[in-house]
Amino acid sequence: MISMMAFLLIAVVYSQDFRGILNSFIAVGVSVSADFLCASIAKKKKAFPDSAMITGVIIALILSTSTSWYVVAATVLIAILSKYLLVFKKKPIFNPAAFALLASILLFQTGQSWWGAFADLPAWTSVILLIGGYIITNRVNKFPMVFSFLGTYFVLLLIMGILHRGDAGDALRSPFLNATLFFALFMLTDPPTTPAKDRDQLIFGILSAVIGAVVYGLFGGLMYLFIGLLVGNLCQYVLKRVTATTKSASLSI
Repeated sequence: MISMMAFLLIAVVYSQDFRGILNSFIAVGVSVSADFLCASIAKKKKAFPDSAMITGVIIALILSTSTSWYVVAATVLIAILSKYLLVFKKKPIFNPAAFALLASILLFQTGQSWWGAFADLPAWTSVILLIGGYIITNRVNKFPMVFSFLGTYFVLLLIMGILHRGDAGDALRSPFLNATLFFALFMLTDPPTTPAKDRDQLIFGILSAVIGAVVYGLFGGLMYLFIGLLVGNLCQYVLKRVTATTKSASLSI
C-alpha cells in the first residue's frame, strides 16, 4: 500500500493532473465499502481491508484519469464481487483487479493509461517503479514467476520482431513497457491467486507470458496482459479442481 501511494503522489505531482487523486479516493472508498458489505453477507471474520484498498488503488492507477467517477466505481465493484463470487476453497479464482479491468474494457470501453506506472513520465522514473516492485516481489517470494514471465515475454517479442509479426517494437516503449513492469511486479505477484511453489511459479509465469504475447501479436491493445494472467488463473483453478477430485476419489476407495 505504501508503494502504491508513493507512485500515486509522484505521478500526480509530476504530471500536475490531480484527477487521479479523486479517482483513487473513489476507488478505495467503493472497494472498502463493497468488501465490508460482502464480508458481512458471507459472514466472514472482519479484518482490516488491506487487499480491498490495494485493489482499488491499482485500478485507479491503471484507468485513465479522465475516466468518469461512476465507471471507476463500477470497475472496482466488479473486482470485489469477483473476489467473493468466483471462489474455490474460499480463495478468489481470478485476480480481482485484472478481472475487473478486462471487464471494464469490454463493458465500458474504458481508456487505460497506466499513469500510475509512470507511463507519461520520463524514463528515469522507471527506476522508482523497479525499486518498489523489487521490495514487493521479495516480500511475497515471487521472483521465479516474475523472471519467468518477463524472460519469456521479451524473448517472444524478440522473435515476433525478427519475423515482423505484430508491433513488437511498440511493446518496448511507453506505455507498454511501463504497463508490463507494473503488471509483472504488482499484479502477477498477487499471493491469493498465484502459486507459491517455485516450480509452479515458473510454469504460471511462462504460461501467462505466452498467452499475453500471442494476444498482443494478434490484436494489440493493452488488455493482453490481463488475458494472460486470467488464463493462468483459470488453468490453476482447473488443476486444483482435478487434484481435489482425484484425492477425494482416492480416499473414497
